[in-house]
Amino acid sequence: MNGRKILLIVGGGIAAYKACELVRLIRKAGLSVRCVLTAGGQQFVTPMTLAALSEQPVHTSLWDLKDEAEMGHIQLSRQADLVVIVPATADLLARMAAGIADDLATTLLLATDKPVLAAPAMNVRMWGHAATQRNVAQLRADGVTVLEPDEGAMACGEYGPGRLPDPEIILAAIQRALGAAGPLAGRHILVTAGPTHEPIDPVRYIANRSSGKQGFAIAGALAALGARVTLIAGPVTLPTPAGVNRVDVETAREMAAAVDAALPADAAVMVAAVADWHVAAAGQKIKKQADGAPPSLAFTENPDILATLGHSARRPGLLIGFAAETQDVIAHATAKRTRKGADWIVANDVSGDVMGGANNSVHIVSADGVESWPDLPKDVVATRLADRIAAALAG
Repeated sequence: MNGRKILLIVGGGIAAYKACELVRLIRKAGLSVRCVLTAGGQQFVTPMTLAALSEQPVHTSLWDLKDEAEMGHIQLSRQADLVVIVPATADLLARMAAGIADDLATTLLLATDKPVLAAPAMNVRMWGHAATQRNVAQLRADGVTVLEPDEGAMACGEYGPGRLPDPEIILAAIQRALGAAGPLAGRHILVTAGPTHEPIDPVRYIANRSSGKQGFAIAGALAALGARVTLIAGPVTLPTPAGVNRVDVETAREMAAAVDAALPADAAVMVAAVADWHVAAAGQKIKKQADGAPPSLAFTENPDILATLGHSARRPGLLIGFAAETQDVIAHATAKRTRKGADWIVANDVSGDVMGGANNSVHIVSADGVESWPDLPKDVVATRLADRIAAALAG
């Protein structure tokens, strides 16, 4: 990666301050970076700050006499190996999609012949607006890599998707765009996440409280290490992690079929909370009976996806299951590992607000014993697990 050149466009949003940390990480990774600071970006960070961190001149105006005497916007757009936009505001995305070139940033974006990567950050309603989604779809169709924003609390006080991804995640996306090889490069890893929904009739279903957050975080962390990740997701509304191939399913049987179709894999991380049972769904809505008697539901066992993999000739080299328990967590997980043929079981106590919450406390149960990680953010659990998987596959 040494000597590769990044042109970083800093947009006008509160998340612009994270661009400073990104510059530091880019240089630490052995890349050079030159910054273009928009007029909006200058309201949040200064040219002096970015110049000191990048050790390069910072460009702010299309009308700089010295630079433009040499067609500076053309040179900037062609000398870099990758153009990165952080934060990519709703305004910048809209102007890019429309091909507008009314300042230095948008002019060089229109003039560049190099790959472009945009990391959006904006209010949740702005991100979800039909115009923004239309612009993002157009940019992706044009070949721009647009990362999915993170979900969480925002400076405006609202909550939802729209936060700038952490600088470490953006750096990993930059490295992927430049063809950098991470420790999991060349590996295919299968991840399942979220709940399954088992229909009772056209309007009712059996489900559980899984949010999918932990599984999605794990898929993103594995992709950041260079893996080719297939994420088989139950019915959740989470954004797809950068660099991940997502397959959406609803029922346990659909998930089992999708897992089988995704094989072979070097490793499988079965995070999904798969329903144990399904019923023969009625074709029409089940009506309340005149005497008030409840309907009779005949349950049939769903396929056990983890056990099927664990005893299959197509078993991945590293098989990891999850165990959501409310009591005797480690004992149940230890028995489950043996019974289902898994290498590791990641066990957690879900008697609190873990399902849907931001944090998780897990125990890694393996043939070597039990390793406990108490009360960590789910993205930290994901990063640690991804590192552990990389080490296991390398060894």
